[in-house]
Amino acid sequence: MSEEKKGLTRRGFIAVSGASAGAVLAHSGVAAAEEKPKEPEAPLPQVPRRKLGKTNETVPILLMGGSMRFDQRFDPKFAECMRFGLNYFDMADCYAGGTSETAMGAFHTRMKNRDSMWITSKSDEHEPAGFVKTVEQSLTKMKTSYVNMYFLHALTDTSYLSPELAKTVDGLKKAGKIRHFGFSCHGSNVAELLKHAAKLPWVDSIMFRYNFRQYGDKALNEAMDAAHKSNIGLIAMKTQGSEASFEKSWKKFEQAGKWNKFQAVMKAVWADERISAAVSQMDTFEKLKQNIAAAVDKSELSQVERESIDKYAAATRHLACDGCDHICNPAVAAPVQIGATMRYLMYHEVYGQDELARELFHQLPASAKALEGTDFAAANRACPNGIDVAHHMARAAKLFVA
Repeated sequence: MSEEKKGLTRRGFIAVSGASAGAVLAHSGVAAAEEKPKEPEAPLPQVPRRKLGKTNETVPILLMGGSMRFDQRFDPKFAECMRFGLNYFDMADCYAGGTSETAMGAFHTRMKNRDSMWITSKSDEHEPAGFVKTVEQSLTKMKTSYVNMYFLHALTDTSYLSPELAKTVDGLKKAGKIRHFGFSCHGSNVAELLKHAAKLPWVDSIMFRYNFRQYGDKALNEAMDAAHKSNIGLIAMKTQGSEASFEKSWKKFEQAGKWNKFQAVMKAVWADERISAAVSQMDTFEKLKQNIAAAVDKSELSQVERESIDKYAAATRHLACDGCDHICNPAVAAPVQIGATMRYLMYHEVYGQDELARELFHQLPASAKALEGTDFAAANRACPNGIDVAHHMARAAKLFVA
């Protein structure tokens, strides 16, 4: 979400921002000594909720992403989320160097509100033994005896969804350590993974890459239909589909209605009844307020707003990396990771997460970081979206290679 305020309607801004300000004053104890008793304040607007597939539980349509650094003592963004009914927090063992989980543990132990929160975390270990080890580590770091959902993180291979893992998941559920299981995916085979999972009764939920440039993708829609029919809870991530333009082309987006581009995209995702929720990384209060304002507002996007999103998608299609490494990487005579590098450039340029982008890039194997001197001309020709891969890899070398 943008930090610009222009996309937040006056009504939405007053409803959310005003409520926040009022709460701060109330908790500060600032009041006139002889002030007359006030009328009870109207309850705060709450983020709507939807059923999350076969979990048979409801979650807010807006989820708090955890791939950023939080205050390790007490992060007020968590508290603000809870006040508006946004009680689903998406953590992972690797986020922010492992500190997102410890921040979550510090928050709920101080607030004593663990059972009113939905905490999801993820494991980068996909083999059963490693998965169990990561679950135990996550429980310790988050100071909890259970997680509401535990994912395989960034799954790319269906073979990991094995009978052995199914038994492991069942054991963890019976032990009360995880309540539900699923996986996240954002690579080139999202549709394949969704279709495969639709045949597995032990997969409860999937968090997958779904942005406005993919709304008409036939293969993805068929896979979403299959998963939805199997009652798998679908959670959209990376909904903004930010392009690695380096010219910030999103700023040229024409605001056709009362919502800015970021809010409009979120509302378009929520309009899809197959989607239970969308996760968003809200690293500032401004982003949090804007997202909540869009979520609590019950109005639908107008036809003009939808057409404006379509126009924006078409105009920036050549700037958007789909992470299809199986197409561009083989065209390069070096073991680089173009999709991952492009994603980190997006974090740096669009999200403003310079530190995270550099940290993730430096976690890549040494061979994948050897960008300088590599010829990416063939990758340019191979890219189905016409992205200038060579230009972006040269930029990555300047930004990340130390």
